[in-house]
Amino acid sequence: MSSLVGPALRTLRSQPRTLIGVGLLLVFLVMGLFAPLLTRYDPTALAFDSWLRPSAAHPLGTSAVGQDLFAQLLYGARLTLLVGSVAGVIATVLSVALGLAAALLGGWVDEIINAVINVFLVLPGLPLVIVASAFLRGGGVWPVILVISLTGWAWGARVLRSQAMALAQRDFILAARASGEGTGHIIFRELLPNMAGLIAANFFGAALYAVLSEAGLSFIGVGDVSLVTWGTMLYWAQAKSALLQGAWWWVAAPGLGIALLGTAFALLNFAVDEISNPRLRAGLPGRARGLTPAQATQGAPPAPGTVLSIRDFEVGYVTPRGTVKAVRDVSLDVQPGEFVGIAGESGCGKSTLALAAARLLDPPGRVLGGTVQLAGHDLLSLSPEALRQVRWRDYSVVFQASMNVLNPVLRVRNQIYDAIQAHGRPDRAALDSRARELFALVGIRESALDAYPHELSGGMRQRVAIAMALALEPRLMIMDEPTTALDVVVQRQILQELSEVRQRLGIAIVFITHDLSLLVEMSDRVAIMYAGELVELAPAHELYAQPAHPYTRRLMTAFPPMTGPRERRSGIAGRPPALSEETVGCPFFERCDRRMPGVCDVRPLQTYTVGEAHTVRCFLHDPGLDPALKAKEVAGVPSVPN
Repeated sequence: MSSLVGPALRTLRSQPRTLIGVGLLLVFLVMGLFAPLLTRYDPTALAFDSWLRPSAAHPLGTSAVGQDLFAQLLYGARLTLLVGSVAGVIATVLSVALGLAAALLGGWVDEIINAVINVFLVLPGLPLVIVASAFLRGGGVWPVILVISLTGWAWGARVLRSQAMALAQRDFILAARASGEGTGHIIFRELLPNMAGLIAANFFGAALYAVLSEAGLSFIGVGDVSLVTWGTMLYWAQAKSALLQGAWWWVAAPGLGIALLGTAFALLNFAVDEISNPRLRAGLPGRARGLTPAQATQGAPPAPGTVLSIRDFEVGYVTPRGTVKAVRDVSLDVQPGEFVGIAGESGCGKSTLALAAARLLDPPGRVLGGTVQLAGHDLLSLSPEALRQVRWRDYSVVFQASMNVLNPVLRVRNQIYDAIQAHGRPDRAALDSRARELFALVGIRESALDAYPHELSGGMRQRVAIAMALALEPRLMIMDEPTTALDVVVQRQILQELSEVRQRLGIAIVFITHDLSLLVEMSDRVAIMYAGELVELAPAHELYAQPAHPYTRRLMTAFPPMTGPRERRSGIAGRPPALSEETVGCPFFERCDRRMPGVCDVRPLQTYTVGEAHTVRCFLHDPGLDPALKAKEVAGVPSVPN
C-alpha cells in the first residue's frame, strides 16, 4: 500500500490543477467544520439591523431580517458538503453494485437491473426529485439526501455496467477465471482497480448533482427552507428581492461557493485519473516519453546512408516500486534494404526496443537515454506534428496482432485510403490504383478491397496490415512478430512475398520474432537480446555456423534438427535476472555453463569483435583472459555441443 501512496502524493503535488482542487475543498471543509470558531454569530439569530452593507463586523452584511450572511455562508457549507458527499457515496455504491451485478451475473438479473435503470433514465430527473421532495417537505436534510441519492444513480450504473462487460472479456479477466480465482477476487483485484477513474468520476458527478439538486429544490421552496444551506440562502435572497435592494452579495456568495465546489470536484477527478491511469501518470512533468537533444547521449556517428541508427539506447517502465529498465545500452544500425532480425526469449526487450525507437511506446514506458536517428531525423526530439509526417512516409510498423487493428465497420479500401490521404495524396483514381498495386504486392485478390475485415481470414487481414505499412514505400518497416498467430503455411507465403517486396522496393526491415531458425534463413544480420541487452550481433550465416555467445548457442540448439541421429536436448535452466535491479557483470552469469566466477559476475561487461561485422558481449572473447580459465565448464549446468 505504501508503494502506491507515494506516487499518489507525488501526483497530487506535481499538478497545479490538483493542488487547486484540493485547496478549494479544504477551504470549504474548514468553513463547515470550524464555523463556530470563524464567526461568533448564530446564523439564524435575528440580532442585527436589516440590509446592513458588508463591513468589518459583517463581511457579507445582513439579511432582510437582520441575520449575519457570513455566518450563514460558513454554516451553510457544512450541510451543503454533507448533502453532496453522502448522496454521492450512496449513489456511487448503488451504481457500482447494480452495474457490476448486471454485468457479471447476466441472464435474468441483468434484464431486471437494466429495466430498472432504463425506467430511472427515462423519467425526467428534476420533476421526479421535486415530486418526491414535496411529500417529505420539512423533514430535515436526510430525506433530501435520500431522494437525491435514489434518483441520481441510474446513469452511473449504466456506464459502469458497460465498462464491466467490456473488461470481463479482456484476456486478464479470462485468465483469472481460468486459474480458478473467485468472483470476489476478480471484482476487487481485477475489475475495480481498472475502473477506479470511472468510479471516481461517478462519485464526483453524483456529489455535484446532489449539491445542485439541493440548491434547486431550496431555491424553488420545495426543500426544507428552515435549514441553513447555500441553497436556502439563494431562496431567501430571491424571496426578499435582494438584487432589487442592491444586496447582490447575498446571491453572489452562495452561488460562487457552489460553482467553486463543482470546480474542485472536477479538478480532483483529474487527479484520480492520473493516479489510477499509468498512461496519464507517466506523462507528468519529469516523465516525458522522449528526450530533448540536450538529454540524449552521443555515440559514434552512423555510417553514411544508414537508415536507422540507435545509439546507447535505454528504455524503462516507471512503476510505483521503481524503474524496470527493459532496454540497456543498445546500439544498432540498419542499412538501406537490409533485413535485420532480432531474437530472444520473452521479456528480453525486443518489442520495447522497437516501439521505443519508433516513438510508439505507451506510458509508463519511458526513454531513459540514447539517440534514435532515422534518415537524418532525430526521432526523439521531433514534435508530435513533425513525427506524424515522418511516420508511414519514412517508417511504418506492423504489430503482432495487427490483424485485429482494422476498423470492423469500415471497408478495407477506405482504411487503406486513409493511410495514404493522411500524407497529402487525395486523388481518388490514384488511391484506387495504389490500393490495387499494394494488394498485388502482398498476394490478395482485388475483390477483397470492398470487404469488411470480418469477411477476411487472419492471414488475409495480416496481409492487409502489411499492405498498409507499404502504402507510402517507407525506407524502414519494423515488424513485431507479425506472423506469430498464423499457421506455418501462411507464414511461409507472407514471408516469401515480404522478401520479394523488400528486394523490389529496397525497404529495410527490422523483424522481431522468437523463431531463430526463421531469422537465420531470412535475415542479412541477426541481433540476439537477453535481459534488455544486445548480447550478439552477426551476419545470419556466421551466427548459424559459429554462435559466439553461450546464450545464442543454447537458443540455436533448443530445437532438434529434422534429420540426423537422435540426441537429448535441454532447455536453459533458471530465469533472466530482475530488470528492476542493476546487474553487475554479465546478466547471463547464473545460467551459463561457461561462466567464470570472479570475472563474469564482477567486471563491467564489454563488447568484443570476433569477426567482420560480428560482435559479442561475453568475457569468453576477451583476449586478455587466460585461455585455461575460458575452457572450464560449470559442473551441474548442462552444456551444449559446439
